Amino acid sequence: MEKRMSILLVEDDEKDCQKIKQYTEELDDISLIGITNNLDGAICYTKEFLPEAIILDLELHKGGGNGLSFLCELKKLELPYHPFVLVTTNNCSDITYECARENGADFIMAKYQSDYSPEGAVDFLRMMKTAIFSKIQSLSPEHETSESPEQKEKRIVSEIHREFDLVGMNPKHVGYRYLTEAVQLVLDEPVHNLCSILGARFGKTDVSIERAMQNAINKAWRTSDIEDLLKYYTAHINAEKGTPTITEFIYYYADKIKNRY
Repeated sequence: MEKRMSILLVEDDEKDCQKIKQYTEELDDISLIGITNNLDGAICYTKEFLPEAIILDLELHKGGGNGLSFLCELKKLELPYHPFVLVTTNNCSDITYECARENGADFIMAKYQSDYSPEGAVDFLRMMKTAIFSKIQSLSPEHETSESPEQKEKRIVSEIHREFDLVGMNPKHVGYRYLTEAVQLVLDEPVHNLCSILGARFGKTDVSIERAMQNAINKAWRTSDIEDLLKYYTAHINAEKGTPTITEFIYYYADKIKNRY
């Protein structure tokens, strides 16, 4: 599986956000790491997850701040590399465009053009993917290892939660947290006695850990749309049982995320 390009969406139009979210969920080469409608959120996401590309709306009327301010703040951050910034805007001012380019915008898409669509903005980044990766590598040869342990952990947890959400798992269920930890544990190599390790970590018995994880899986398979389950969980499931076992579930997602990177 080819490496996914991580994208941050900075946009205050809820319909556009929803369209991009739904579209990226269907793609194997894009990972949407976050959505925010304000300047502060955009800076936090960028520092914590270091996306490879950003879709940036210039006028964040429903959020806070604006895209030009974000570009100025982005220049001040000490990052291993600066993300590719695709600006999308309804503004038609040449002066605004010039200012955006001077402050680091790599490309500008006008929303008022008849052929513009939120999905089209994502497709543009997909078209630019090879060039974006090449530029990042040239600016930061240590790109794969420049990520701090904290950044890597947050990125992986975000990916795990995104995958769990696609099959309708409830983040309020205690088993959700245990399954997240379990997937992280087996990413590098198989781990025996997972329930014992998690039990020691959370101060619970092996049986309670196992029960909570299986309950979380069972509930998702009982309440989620069958089409979503078939689409987003493609591993074989025992027909008699009807749901994945804990081991099957954990290693399926560990392999999926490991192959992605």
